[in-house]
Amino acid sequence: MAVASMILGILWLYWIGSILALVFGYVARSQIRRTGEGGNGMAIAGIVLGWVGIGFLVIVVIAVAAGTV
Repeated sequence: MAVASMILGILWLYWIGSILALVFGYVARSQIRRTGEGGNGMAIAGIVLGWVGIGFLVIVVIAVAAGTV
């Protein structure tokens, strides 16, 4: 789950990947805390990249709505 989160965060996949990166990242962090396995850094990277992708989406939507693009 952590690897999938990080990969989707990198690829973004037209921002659908960003949403999935967040979901997989938070699920992976929950599993990592419960089981004590590794991969916490990759899960955090996926979460951060997912939020960056969502931020870019919000900026694009605001720019289009304002008519600047």
